[in-house]
Amino acid sequence: MSGEQRSSTEVTVDEQALRRPEDGSVDADDFPVVDETPQLEATVDQEKQAKVDANHPEGIVDTSAARIPGVTLAQEERIRAREAELDRLNARAAFGKQTGRERRTREVAAAGSRQRRAAFQQRAASVDPWADPERGDPRRELSQEELAAVNEHAERLANQLCGWSRAAIARRLAEAVADGQDVPSAVVRVAEAVETAPGTVIPIGTLEDVERKEVSIAGRVKTLWDPSHPSIAQVGLIADDSGQTRVTIWQKSDAPWIAEGERVRIHGAARNWYEGLVSLAVTGWSTIYFPERDRWWDA
Repeated sequence: MSGEQRSSTEVTVDEQALRRPEDGSVDADDFPVVDETPQLEATVDQEKQAKVDANHPEGIVDTSAARIPGVTLAQEERIRAREAELDRLNARAAFGKQTGRERRTREVAAAGSRQRRAAFQQRAASVDPWADPERGDPRRELSQEELAAVNEHAERLANQLCGWSRAAIARRLAEAVADGQDVPSAVVRVAEAVETAPGTVIPIGTLEDVERKEVSIAGRVKTLWDPSHPSIAQVGLIADDSGQTRVTIWQKSDAPWIAEGERVRIHGAARNWYEGLVSLAVTGWSTIYFPERDRWWDA
């Protein structure tokens, strides 16, 4: 019975033959006429060049009219926006650098920064008199003999301590001597302060006495052994004349590989404790330098 039922949308062959195309283009035998006129299409290169010509302002003959001929509305909007931006840049160039509101804003910001810095220095001067901006260079308050001794000790400390210039150490020594300390006492005091300052390379034997979390050391890789965990890239001992310490390089630090017997300098290593002894960890914030790699005299 289901075979006798037909859908209302079914069309017989005869009915299909009697139907005409919607445009009525049929021949004498009621066959549809096919338009064999070739459709001309632009090549890929032609389309690219058309986009370049349409989007570039210099490719348009005249853009002063209300509508730019030969482009779409979207292309015209981009062209108008580009012209407006060029006009704005030309106007800024004509007025000069940092003129008008931008120049006034920078001047106000700079003046506010100077005022805040001066106020901070005035507050700091209540604790450290040498922080007062109105006080001059302490080296001018020393005698010729004291100044010569300060410069001599500053040169020696600068050669021993990595990261400190002779001028910076000399100023600290001059401040201590100008405050009434003798030169030997000032040298001891400044040397201790500089050695424990952040960023200064300290002897490995003094790691237990340092209170800050991150330190910098320099030494030679004494030995390396297999890591105990996949998250560890390398682990070993680094030693200098004052002692040795365990150094762990984590995989996530993405640090360069070190080799046994190689001299290294590690900045920003995390200080921690391992089996009751102080140790260091190289993290993503640490940096490893190799003073002896690629030396010109080894070439």
